[in-house]
Amino acid sequence: MSFSAAAGQVAPTAIHTDAEGLAHGDFALPVADGAISAYYAAPQGQSELPIVLVVQEIFGVHEHIKDLCRRVAKAGYLAVSANLYERQGDASAYTDIPRLIAELVSKVPDEQVFSDLDACVAWAAGHGGDARRVGVTGFCWGGRITWMYAAHNPAVKAGVAWYGKLAVGHGPLIKRFALDVVDELHGPVLGLYGGKDASIPLADVETMKRKLAQGNEAARQSEIIVYPEADHAFLADYRASYRREAAEDGWSRMLAWFKRYL
Repeated sequence: MSFSAAAGQVAPTAIHTDAEGLAHGDFALPVADGAISAYYAAPQGQSELPIVLVVQEIFGVHEHIKDLCRRVAKAGYLAVSANLYERQGDASAYTDIPRLIAELVSKVPDEQVFSDLDACVAWAAGHGGDARRVGVTGFCWGGRITWMYAAHNPAVKAGVAWYGKLAVGHGPLIKRFALDVVDELHGPVLGLYGGKDASIPLADVETMKRKLAQGNEAARQSEIIVYPEADHAFLADYRASYRREAAEDGWSRMLAWFKRYL
């Protein structure tokens, strides 16, 4: 995969990863109370693949998230991404981020998300995935979920959290934060953060580093990288926040992390 923008500049168009060599598509994911929409991508004709859960931004499972699934699949994984607050509403109908958070995202409890991600693992295990090797990566809203789910599910062997909040959540239903679950991590997490991200204070990042260093074995194996010139959502090639050098380096680090632990 290559990025077309010059270093540090916005990509002129969103990156598109083709599906050559992949099985992929939308499907209805069975969950505890029915079904929700989801997307998967995997190397075609292969089985016993390590599973990587791809956790959405606040905008839901749109084309960028599906593209990331295809990129992950091309690296040899079965990638699954579920629309984790479909019950609460349609994120694609919103253009105003504060309104989206207030009316939809803030109404999504962690317990619902964890249950749906457990369902993703179960589905993947029945469709060519190896449930003994589970990784999780997420972006923005999903970056926080990455930390939380790595503490929730003992099957998680590794996580990669892209600019996920550490000391807060989205809304009154959130009772625990990434800083609270350090000693509960089941697999090491790689955190990727932007030095210019006003939504995640560097003081929180430093606090997380200290807590990880004093935590359980998975916490001590965890690592945080800060890209000084990057803002929030620096991997999002369809947005003005995209930064090529940080995005490429973070992606390479993520693949190396999963290769090491999955």
